[in-house]
Amino acid sequence: MSNAFRKERRKKGKGSLFLIVLLIKTILLAAMVGVYYYYYNQQQQVSYFQIENPIIFQGEIYEQSAVFHNDQLYLPLSFISEHLDQGVTVDEQTQSVIIISNENILRFPIEKLEKYVNEESFEIAVETFISENDELYVEIQQLENIYPIEYTLFDESIVISIDGEERTFANVLETTKERDLRLKVTPTHFSDYYDLVLPGEKLYILEEDEKYFHVQNEKGISGYVRKDMMESTATEMITVEREKQFRQLAYPEGPINLTWEAVYSKNPDVNTLPPLPGVNVVSPTWFKLKNEEGDIHSLASTSYVQWAKERGYHIWGLFSNDFDPEKTHVALQTYETRQKMIRQLLQYSEMYDLDGINVDFENVYLKDRDLVTQFVRELTALAHQAGLIISMDITFISTSEMWSIFYDRAALTEIVDYMIVMAYDEHWGSSPVAGSVASFPWVERNLERLLEIIPSERLVLGIPTYTRIWKEQETEGGNIEVSSKALSMRAVEEWVAEHQLTPVFDEASGQDYVEFYDEAEKATYKIWIENADSIARRGQMVHDYNLAGVASWNRFFTNAESWEALADVLKKE
Repeated sequence: MSNAFRKERRKKGKGSLFLIVLLIKTILLAAMVGVYYYYYNQQQQVSYFQIENPIIFQGEIYEQSAVFHNDQLYLPLSFISEHLDQGVTVDEQTQSVIIISNENILRFPIEKLEKYVNEESFEIAVETFISENDELYVEIQQLENIYPIEYTLFDESIVISIDGEERTFANVLETTKERDLRLKVTPTHFSDYYDLVLPGEKLYILEEDEKYFHVQNEKGISGYVRKDMMESTATEMITVEREKQFRQLAYPEGPINLTWEAVYSKNPDVNTLPPLPGVNVVSPTWFKLKNEEGDIHSLASTSYVQWAKERGYHIWGLFSNDFDPEKTHVALQTYETRQKMIRQLLQYSEMYDLDGINVDFENVYLKDRDLVTQFVRELTALAHQAGLIISMDITFISTSEMWSIFYDRAALTEIVDYMIVMAYDEHWGSSPVAGSVASFPWVERNLERLLEIIPSERLVLGIPTYTRIWKEQETEGGNIEVSSKALSMRAVEEWVAEHQLTPVFDEASGQDYVEFYDEAEKATYKIWIENADSIARRGQMVHDYNLAGVASWNRFFTNAESWEALADVLKKE
C-alpha cells in the first residue's frame, strides 16, 4: 500500500469521526432544546390571592378582606385602627364609631344614614359603617374624605396608598423576550408564575438577590423577575392632597415660662401678687372633676383674669381629675359624659377668655389608659377649634401603674400641643428616706429617657420651687423615724438664718445642702435647697436639651431672686 493511499484513508477516517461527533452534538442540543421547551411549557400560572377582595397596603396583603355592600366597597375597621388611626373608637352606648378629623369630632352611628360633626346631625347617602359577621366595616369613599389615602380597585384586589409612602421601582425593558415576561413564584428559571408582565411595565421592588428582583405589580401581586430584564431603579413618593382646616393658635413667644397658681379654695388677692419677671403663662388650678356624671367644679376668677391679661400673660386653666381613680373611671366611660366635660371646659374658657387648658390627670387605673387618651383626643380637637392650646401633665417613666404607666406618652404627644413633665418628686413627702425633691442627676437621667419618646420641642420641664425639710427622729427603740414637710424658698432662708447654718454644695444632688442636729429632740434636720442658683440651672436644661420651656410648681413657693435668675437664663440663645 502506497503512502499516498494510507494518507487518503486517514483523512477519510477523520472526516467520518468529525461527522459522527457533530451528529451526536446536534442530537444532544436538540434534546436539550426539547427538554427546555418541555419544562418551559410545563410552567403553570397559579393563583396568587387566597382570599376574596384582598387589601394590598404597603406591599403586604391585609389579613382580612374587604366586602361589598349595596355595590359599595367597605374595609374592615381593624385595618383603619391598625394602619391609619389608632384613635378610632367604638362607643357602645351610642352604637357609634368616633373619629377625630381636621379638629372635628365625627360620630357615625352604625348601619344608619346619618353622621354627626361635633354633634350636629347630617344625612348621608350610604351607611358609613356596617356590621358583618360580627366585624365592623367602613365605606371607603368616606375614608378618602377623612384620611390622606387613595385606592385602586382591580378585578382581583384593592390597592391602597397613603400620603408620604415611598416606593422603589424599575421598568421592564422593552426588549425583553416574551418567554421571560412572567412574574415567577420562586427565583428559579423553571418556576411557575403568578402573572404576566408587559414590556415597559412599572414594578415595585421589595427585595433583591444576585440574579433576581422580588417585585410587586400595580395589582399587588408579588413575584420574581430577572434583574437583567429591568431598567435602573428609581424612587417615588406618593402624594395625596387633602384639604386641611387646622387653625393657627396663639403660642407664647420664646421659651415657655409657665407657673402654676395653686388655687385650693379661693383665689389670691391680685393686689398682693408680686411681679413675675420672665413669666409668659400662668396656669391657675381652677377646674376639677366634681362627680362621676362629668360635672366640673370651677374656682375661676374674673379679677385674676384681668390681672393676668393686663400683664400680657397667657392663661392656661388647669383641669384635674381630682386625683380620684374611681370617679375618673366612671366619668370617662361614655362618649356622652366625656362630651359633657369638654362642653363645660369650653364654656368656662370662653367665659374667662382663656388661652389654653392644662390637663392634669393623676392617680388613674391602668385599665383606663386608653380612655384618658381618648378624652384628651376629643378635648384637643374641639379646643383647637376654639383657639385653645392644650398641654398635658405627665410624670417621668416608672413602674407605678397609677402614677406613670397609665399615660400613653407616645399617643398623647401626637395629640396635644405640649407635654409637661412634673420632674419631681424623687423623694416624696412620706418617703422612708430623706433626699432631694429632684436631684440633678435624677432629673437628667429620666429626662433623657423621656426624650426617646417625646420630641424635645414639645416637652416642657416642670421644676419644683419648693423643698422639704426632713426630720430624722431617734425613737426609744433605737430606730430612725423619717418625716418631712414642704417649705417655700423664703421659709427655708429664714430657717437656715435662724439656725445660723451655712449651706454647702452637695455633689451627689447638685444642690446646696444644710444639716442640723437638735440635741433636745435627738433629731437631725436636712434640707436639699431650691434657690436662685438651682432654678437657673434647671432653666439651663431648656437650652441643653432644646426643650419648649419650663413650668414651675408653684408661684407661691418662689422668691424674687429665682424669678430673675430663671428669666435671665431663658433669654440666652
